[in-house]
Amino acid sequence: MKKVLLCAAFAVFALTTTNAQDEDSSGLTKSDVYMSGTVSFFHTDFNVDSSSAYTVSPAIGFMLSDKIALEANLAFGNQTDILDDELSSFGFGAGARWFVNPGSKFSFNVGAGFAYNTLTEKEEGFDDLKTNTVAFGIAPGLNYWVSDKFGLIANVAALTYSSSKLDIDGAEAVTTIALNLDLSDINFGMVYKF
Repeated sequence: MKKVLLCAAFAVFALTTTNAQDEDSSGLTKSDVYMSGTVSFFHTDFNVDSSSAYTVSPAIGFMLSDKIALEANLAFGNQTDILDDELSSFGFGAGARWFVNPGSKFSFNVGAGFAYNTLTEKEEGFDDLKTNTVAFGIAPGLNYWVSDKFGLIANVAALTYSSSKLDIDGAEAVTTIALNLDLSDINFGMVYKF
């Protein structure tokens, strides 16, 4: 519910400020280089036990034209559960993003990209178990420029195809196609224009 309210407030704020804006150097134009990313942290206590997780996903983009950008990103994270089992992940990706009205304070965009990720599960007394995943996705997003150099971003839905396979002999790949149109999985982040 908090995500839905936060998204609604973000959208209302962004839409009301677009009418009052004048043309300035906010937003993106051809040859701009920008850095963006998201960070998340989760911690839960279960009486004397606890579980925690974090993810960090920095990205860099280059505007090929006034509306199209190429992007590359890294993603890494770690999770520890109440049994002290540990999951760690590392991945990278590349893609392109098309912007509607990128030179404005508020703009809509659609990104498409490829990602590769390795998830390693460490459980005491057992060998490490690795899962490799290849994914393709399309996701719409929103940008709002707070200043000439600094902005906020939100991805609000996604269509993804992924194929995951355990890194052991005889393992078969598991493929997934997912369409997320609800507001239960919104990703918020920041963007900085150089």
